[in-house]
Amino acid sequence: MVRTLTAFLAFLLVSCAPVSQTIQHAILPPEEEIRIGKSYTPSAIAENEGLYPDEEVQSYVRELGMRIASLAPRKLPYRFYVVNSSTQNAFALPGGPVFVTRGLLLMIENESELAAVLGHELGHTNRRHHARYLEKVLGLSLILRVTSALIGDGSLSSQLLIQAANIGASLLALKFSRDQEREADAFGVEIVSKAGYDPRGFIGLFEKFRKVQKERPPAWLSTHPLPEERVRNVSSMVHRLRKPNMRVDSERFRRVKEKLLKTKGSFDLYEEGKRLYQEGRKREALEKFKEAVRLFERNQMAHIYAAVVLTEWGRNREALQHASRAVDIDPNFFWGRFVRGVVLFNMGSFNESLRDLVVARGLVPAFADTHYYIGRNYEALGRYREALRSYENALRLASGKEPWIQDAKQRYDRLRRYVW
Repeated sequence: MVRTLTAFLAFLLVSCAPVSQTIQHAILPPEEEIRIGKSYTPSAIAENEGLYPDEEVQSYVRELGMRIASLAPRKLPYRFYVVNSSTQNAFALPGGPVFVTRGLLLMIENESELAAVLGHELGHTNRRHHARYLEKVLGLSLILRVTSALIGDGSLSSQLLIQAANIGASLLALKFSRDQEREADAFGVEIVSKAGYDPRGFIGLFEKFRKVQKERPPAWLSTHPLPEERVRNVSSMVHRLRKPNMRVDSERFRRVKEKLLKTKGSFDLYEEGKRLYQEGRKREALEKFKEAVRLFERNQMAHIYAAVVLTEWGRNREALQHASRAVDIDPNFFWGRFVRGVVLFNMGSFNESLRDLVVARGLVPAFADTHYYIGRNYEALGRYREALRSYENALRLASGKEPWIQDAKQRYDRLRRYVW
């Protein structure tokens, strides 16, 4: 959407404004930003291998984030999540959700560095960087049409599903401009300082990123570049705002970090198993997944991959045990619901399979495989019109590399002749 002159001038004014200044009028209404963030949160969690399955870790990051966010000028329903990915990353979605990876938490050394991460991501949300991108690239009418449909029952048209998938992919890989990074840094340093945290956490964080960049570029740097100018600007702000006796660390942070370190071995085994699976060495992979679960029984992705291998070998009852455990750990995790739905379909439990897959479709509406297996269930149950629509959605969303493509085309053509 082309920004009007009035809105553009408002943007320029806010770019230079301190945290306390009023946020400019939004072209995309705040309630729609909130709806977008809520709609794509399950996709973000699925892309990052689920939530870290420990409530103490989740509540610590959530409470720290809310303490900082309470000082933000935009009053949004902020939510903070620790996701299981081993990559060193943090990101936000429009309207309030903020995500920190397990890998990043393992890298940082104290609470002020975590506060810096959260403050920076809150800067992107409060300066409406995601919303401005959507307004510019997609236009308000399309955004409203897609997000309104996403909040519905999941039975979107094929075209809306494709548009929804494109929006989600864009948001999760959004690269910010240098000006936007400067805005987020300035916001973050100021709000973290106001919350009583030592803003030198930003400097410590940046030094760590620069160090690991030489070995393996962190995911955070792919969307948040770190040129020298940015480091100098932040250092200048930190020296200006830092005061004596600001909070650097806490016993609670150290306890959470210790928990993460204790489970690292399990997740390392899972990562090794995933690599072996991708290389086709499935027997070795399964052993790694099972060992990962023995070390940390709540490693839900290890359960899910074990279920995938076992169902490929026709060992469906054993696969169902692993998939059901993953659902027990987090009933709202897309991959757990999807994999259990496939296992149940393979076992001929079509109604039970359909229940899981419909939940999965509601969480991540634009995943082609879900629509294919929903179609298979509908067809097995004699619900042919619903099967036809599911196959159509699956084929429109497919990349073309899915193993079920030809089967879906044949079933779609046959049902279309039969139904119509």
